[in-house]
Amino acid sequence: MQAWQVHENGEPSEVMRLEDVETPTPGDGQVLLKVRAANINFPDALLCRGQYQVRPPLPFTPGVEICGETEDGRRVLANPALPYGGFAEYAVADAAAVLPAPEALDDAEAAALHIGYQTGWFGLHRRAGLEAGETLLVHAAAGGVGSAAVQLGKAAGARVIGVVGGAEKAAVARELGCDVVIDRRAEDVIGAVKEATGGRGADVIYDPVGGEAYSQSAKVVAFEGRIVVVGFASGAIPSPALNHALVKNYSILGLHWGLYNTKNPKLVQHCHEQLTELAARGAIKPLVSERVSLGGAAAAVQRVADGVTTGRVAVLPGLTEGGAA
Repeated sequence: MQAWQVHENGEPSEVMRLEDVETPTPGDGQVLLKVRAANINFPDALLCRGQYQVRPPLPFTPGVEICGETEDGRRVLANPALPYGGFAEYAVADAAAVLPAPEALDDAEAAALHIGYQTGWFGLHRRAGLEAGETLLVHAAAGGVGSAAVQLGKAAGARVIGVVGGAEKAAVARELGCDVVIDRRAEDVIGAVKEATGGRGADVIYDPVGGEAYSQSAKVVAFEGRIVVVGFASGAIPSPALNHALVKNYSILGLHWGLYNTKNPKLVQHCHEQLTELAARGAIKPLVSERVSLGGAAAAVQRVADGVTTGRVAVLPGLTEGGAA
C-alpha cells in the first residue's frame, strides 16, 4: 500500500515521504481499516516536528483522525494507533475505541467530527459548563478546532464572539454563525470584546492558541468566567498570573481530550452520541474547506502547520490528482 512516512523530524513538507510499504498487521484488540478520509490536525505537524506529547518510533505514518471502513463494510471513526497513522491507504486502530460514522455526514465531514468536536464538547460542556444565553469567545474561530467550538456554542444557545486573523477568515467566521467577529490584525481585540459585551466580558473563552491570545483572554474574561486552555497553536505557552485569577474571580481550565479515552471512555461514547444527534438535525456540520488526494497530504499538512487554512483539510486516498473520487 501507499503511505506517508516520516524518517526524521522536521517540517512536514520536508520530512514526509510517500512510499510503498507493507499493509500493517493489527495486533491484539486492534482492527485494520481502509482509510476513506483522514482529517489533518495541528498535532500531525507537531508529530512531524517531534514536538507532540506522543513520539512514535521512526519511521511512522502521521494522521491522527480518520473515517475508515471495516472488513465487513462499516463506516467508522477512529484515531489510528501510531506508527500506523491515517495518511495511508490502510491504518490500524484499537477496536474498543472505534465509533460509528454519522450517516448525515460524508467521509471527509465525518473524519472531521471526531477530535475537534469532541474537544469542543468536553471543553464547553464538561469543563466550562456553558449555558444558554452566556457569551462565548473563541480564538482562531475560523480554524479546525475553533470552527467546531463556534458551532457547538451556537447549538448550546450561546452568543458567540469569534477572533480571527484576516478578512478571509473573518468571512468564514461569519458564515459559521459568529454573532460578532473580531479581526485581530485590524482591530484591538480587548477593546472590541469589551464594546461587544458592554464592558462585562466573556463568560467562557475557548483558547487553542495560547501566547498573546491568552493574555487577551485574561483581560476580557467576565466575573466568574472560565478560560478553557485547549492548545498552543501560536507556539507560546503562557504563564498565568494566579493572583489575577483570584482578584477577578475567574477559572482557568485545562483540557486534554485524549485522557478521556483512558480515564472515562464511556463519556467519549456519550459525547459521540450527542454529536451524532446534533449532526443529524443539522445543528453542526464540519467545515471541510479542502479535499486533497493522498499525494497532496504533505503540502496540506504544511499549510495547516503554517496557519493559512480555514476549517478542516481532508486527505482522501480514493481521490485522484484531478479531483475525481
